[in-house]
Amino acid sequence: MLSWAITFLVVALIAAVLGFGALAGTAMEIAKIIFVVAIILFLISAITGVVRRGRP
Repeated sequence: MLSWAITFLVVALIAAVLGFGALAGTAMEIAKIIFVVAIILFLISAITGVVRRGRP
């Protein structure tokens, strides 16, 4: 699960650079949406990984 969490974090960071950096005018809104979705997926994956790691 940690690998998925890192993947989602990287996707979120790339989307943030594109969306908040104003590199692509029309793609800015899409990049912001992808950023939010990827951050949410990152948090879910990270929490799930921590919870599962606690089980025997």
